Amino acid sequence: MIERVPDGDDVAEVEAGAVKPRESHRASFDKKTIALVYDFDGTLSPRPMQDYAFLPQIGIDPAEFWAESNEIARREGADGLISYMRLMYRKAKAAGVRIDRADLVAQGKLVELFAGVEEWFDTINEYVKLKSETQGIALRHYIVSAGLTEIIEGTRIYKHFHNVFASEYWFDPYDLPYPKRVITDTGKTQYLFRINKGIEDLGEGINEHMNEAERPIPFANMIYFGDGDTDVPSMAVTRKNGGHAIAVHTPGKSRRKCVELFKAGRCDFFAPADYRRGSELFKRTCLLLDRILADIRVQEEIWRLGREVK
Repeated sequence: MIERVPDGDDVAEVEAGAVKPRESHRASFDKKTIALVYDFDGTLSPRPMQDYAFLPQIGIDPAEFWAESNEIARREGADGLISYMRLMYRKAKAAGVRIDRADLVAQGKLVELFAGVEEWFDTINEYVKLKSETQGIALRHYIVSAGLTEIIEGTRIYKHFHNVFASEYWFDPYDLPYPKRVITDTGKTQYLFRINKGIEDLGEGINEHMNEAERPIPFANMIYFGDGDTDVPSMAVTRKNGGHAIAVHTPGKSRRKCVELFKAGRCDFFAPADYRRGSELFKRTCLLLDRILADIRVQEEIWRLGREVK
């Protein structure tokens, strides 16, 4: 008889009380992909992405909007992310402003980024290429954000991402847009497991058990970048599974939250959100990349030795 039982992060099939592992027939060591996963608001950009164009376009002060959205969520016992997504378009409709998907994408061009972000991806890619002593190393960049997919698509850095997992709307030409996907603080962790398991098609489930040996991107090959409490679940899951996390704060402003995360063991390092070559963030990211690259070499050698003694 087959029953389904939890195995820590997903679901495994069990027969006669024992997990039946899948056999691996890899012809070569293939755990050579490194994933850098970024939050967006407060991590790559100083403020919420809606503050740069959407809210000014409908004449709403961002501080007032977020205060009202938070109050609605508190009063109604509603999810804060669904509340903001709904309130955005209620405000737009009240102002007589129609904003469709194409408008949101166009607004992405106005989103400000921290210093060095635009050059960061090519710089880090180059660093990994130069430091790699193992053939076949690949570096991927991902976004996992509660912000809006449509706005992110319009940013100058969208082209650098292997995939973007963010909240998104359904657009109906005769009514208000409706949330299609809402990514909460804890919901972000699902997408870390999607990256880990190589199941990035959102139409596919991820709860079926997959042996660690079959997962294309081990957590040990991941670095998560975030800026605050909303990133705690993702940082915790990444580090608990052998990965790494870096907390960032706005340059020149308080680093208190980062210090709290560091002391609580949520992140390996923290640094100002200065993405330029030679910055503290660059140097600390490179230290973790060096560690990951070295570990890949070790794991590949162990794999080769295992093949020899079969």
